[in-house]
Amino acid sequence: MGPNKLSKNKPFSTLPLFILSLTLILVIFRSLRSENEVGSKTTDFSTSVSYPEWYRAIAHELSPKKIRIGLVNVHNKTANDIALELMHGGEAEIVKVDFDHVDNDRVKWSNLFPEWINEDNPDKQKCPEIPMPRFEDYGELDVVVANVTCPVGGEKGMGIRDVFRLQVNLVVANLLVSSRLEYLEDKMKYVVFLGGSCGPMGEIFRCDDLFLDDGGWSIYRPDLRRLKQKVLMPVGTCQLARPFSESGQEGWRRYTFNNALYQSREAYVTVLHSSEAYVCGAIALAQSIIQSNSTKDLVLLADDHISTKSLQGLKAAGWKIKRIKRIRSPQATKDAYNEWNYSKLRIFQLTEYDKVIFIDSDFIVLRNLDDFFVYPQLSAVGNNEHIFNSGLMLVEPSECTFQTLMRKRFAVTSYNGGDQGFLNEVFTWWHRWPGRLNFLKFFGDSFSLMRPKIPVNLYTIHYLGVKPWMCYKDYDCNWDSLGFQKFASDLAHEKWWQVYEAMPQKLRPYCELTPKMDAKIKKWRGKAKSVSLPDRHWKIKVKDPRMHTAHLMK
Repeated sequence: MGPNKLSKNKPFSTLPLFILSLTLILVIFRSLRSENEVGSKTTDFSTSVSYPEWYRAIAHELSPKKIRIGLVNVHNKTANDIALELMHGGEAEIVKVDFDHVDNDRVKWSNLFPEWINEDNPDKQKCPEIPMPRFEDYGELDVVVANVTCPVGGEKGMGIRDVFRLQVNLVVANLLVSSRLEYLEDKMKYVVFLGGSCGPMGEIFRCDDLFLDDGGWSIYRPDLRRLKQKVLMPVGTCQLARPFSESGQEGWRRYTFNNALYQSREAYVTVLHSSEAYVCGAIALAQSIIQSNSTKDLVLLADDHISTKSLQGLKAAGWKIKRIKRIRSPQATKDAYNEWNYSKLRIFQLTEYDKVIFIDSDFIVLRNLDDFFVYPQLSAVGNNEHIFNSGLMLVEPSECTFQTLMRKRFAVTSYNGGDQGFLNEVFTWWHRWPGRLNFLKFFGDSFSLMRPKIPVNLYTIHYLGVKPWMCYKDYDCNWDSLGFQKFASDLAHEKWWQVYEAMPQKLRPYCELTPKMDAKIKKWRGKAKSVSLPDRHWKIKVKDPRMHTAHLMK
């Protein structure tokens, strides 16, 4: 070809190149714009992509990267809809989490929460297997979307005890905290519970962590350190609870957050309401905790039935006093012993503390309990069947939880009309402490002059029946009535009086016998003598000086 021919065709040969260059410029411009929008979290939700509403609510909260979302127990159609919407917009990577559903016919709630376990050989005590995913296959997830189905049927007003529901909640929790503890402190993760589901278990996902709820779905932004505690617990009370020990027991109580050292706040708490019958017991309880060399605060909640004089003695014994308004038990009969014991729920309002161990005032502490603050809510000792004894339990105060309990108290059934029955229906998933933390002074219905020895390694004694301060020092007056002999133990009685003898003299007047109490003891002692009860405690010569001063009291 000659030069003239090449010159003539040049304009036509550069046009495609110009168009191609312009196209590349537009592509690069759009790419840079998209990256800038993601980096500044200004995703344009006005495009044709139909983003889920819950995604719109949290997209701006997450770090500037492609979001990884795991789907748990989400049905195929819903899962496909979510995947198509978000993947079409290039916003997220969708991961479907696979796991075998637990067989509810093979693994029942009673298998997870047996009445008794072998505490002497805890390593041999096993829980039924609940299938879990291979969490390492899914890596780090920013959001978990879950559908928690409700069990069919169930008794109205009772707590939900469904193994598959528990399984789904634990799968979600484990996916969120699969990292090691030290990597969780600055992470922000979300879980979305879809509409139409049963919703999360409050024992695992706290109402305090609720980020947004529009009625059709709810979003939680959990405290990952607290959640980590929960997944380290056994799946039920089929095993003893384990301490939060990934970073040592102090890992929960003291850690660095945002470059500041945070010290967990902890206290023992008891409640007095409606009468002063337990003032002496509360004084002895405080003294026993102090005698165990505890370093924790002691907090006593008292209603207006506790006199100023008694409050002075309680304060001198070591309690910090907080006034409360008592709460009636909706299902208790009028003037019943438990009519006002929903007042115990006020402990959830002690939000100046991260954790509290509640102890009823008819306890004494024999060994230091401070190490047990390392456990999560709700930790307690078993009572019978699948329930725990609420006389000693660890809870995590929360005004949100308290308000939830107040709303539920009229709808949820209490098997005994009191707080224990109610709390067991609200906290169906709880953690078992060793029985020696709450040794019930109970020896069965069969009469025996020979009481079994009290274990030497007890942490507390829980005084059922007639209380020690309502008896003479010389023996357990539960012996004086056939109906109460199942609570009788002179050795346990002696343990309480050892605390009394060690307390300052100024506190002892709060444990004096009133004339009414003295008359009641004498009445039952006389009845025991009249029928010659074979234990023969009625023959003991009483030397308790409180007996002789009772008539001097008004």
